[in-house]
Amino acid sequence: MNITHAYAAQDAKAKLAPFDFKPRELRAHDVQIEVLYCGVCHSDLHTARNEWRNTIFPVVPGHEIVGRVTAVGAHTHNYKVGDLVGVGCMVDSCRSCPSCQEGLEQYCENGFVGTYNGEDRETKAITYGGYSTSMVVDESFVLRVPENLDLAGVAPLLCAGITTYSPLRHWNVGPGKKVGIVGLGGLGHMGVKLAHAMGAHVVLFTTSPSKIEDGKRLGADEVVISKDADQMAAHTNSFDFILNTVAAQHDLNPFIALLKRDGNMTLVGAPEHDHPAPQVFNLILKRRSIAGSLIGGIAETQEMLDFCGKHGITSDIELIAMNQINEAYERMLKSDVKYRFVIDINTLREESAA
Repeated sequence: MNITHAYAAQDAKAKLAPFDFKPRELRAHDVQIEVLYCGVCHSDLHTARNEWRNTIFPVVPGHEIVGRVTAVGAHTHNYKVGDLVGVGCMVDSCRSCPSCQEGLEQYCENGFVGTYNGEDRETKAITYGGYSTSMVVDESFVLRVPENLDLAGVAPLLCAGITTYSPLRHWNVGPGKKVGIVGLGGLGHMGVKLAHAMGAHVVLFTTSPSKIEDGKRLGADEVVISKDADQMAAHTNSFDFILNTVAAQHDLNPFIALLKRDGNMTLVGAPEHDHPAPQVFNLILKRRSIAGSLIGGIAETQEMLDFCGKHGITSDIELIAMNQINEAYERMLKSDVKYRFVIDINTLREESAA
């Protein structure tokens, strides 16, 4: 196997820098992928800087991956050389627990293997992600990418797309439903696009009046400034479902009050510090509920990609070169991107060849 070029963080305070490694040899059911594009997720930054206290260095981030198959194992049946494919947040799971048996590998009771910073079940080697020129992945965790979509814009669907699609589908979002999306970032803008395509009446909640126009462009029927008490009060008891994408600590009670009886708010943003506890009576008096959701299983992720192919949905992105990744991290911290950075991995090949 040829050497793979990548960018890695060597410790929590180090900038990402060139790093070479040798991927595993092809197993019987493996697919070797030439990485074309890789999205930049906030989880990448958290992991590179060890903010979740679980990073194994050196770490090669990246779990929003689009590429082409360059080789397959002897018993690989689903893919052939030249196929356009994607890889998301996981590359294996135990495959035998109840969750895995139900196609919910993201909730594997024995822990799924992360695309990066995970531990290979067979060799115990640490996995490296998509900030790299190639990958080797078991075919069961590889996805087909619709040929009709912009490939760079597809990459964030493998995390941001499925993170928002899964709860929207689980809570039966569709025509006749009033759906709120809290926050207009990498996750929120996908939530707006997907909920709109599902036929719901979509209301975007944002603290920034400057995002009103963009929210409507993306598919929101209404935009509410969540700091405005009168605007919020006008929607009391009216939402079937609210998807909260904000990854910063905030008060959930104003949004809970907007839910109908039996309405649900699902949290997909992962803040560094927990939200303040909600008021219990705010839930009890209307049988409202709060839930959480984590990406999606492989089958549901393929369903999401097919849905996006049918409806022409991709992420709004800013394409960057690999050597711009450290600057992109700093800009991401300032929310200075609309709405997802994507790395052109060909720039890494060119840099490595220079």
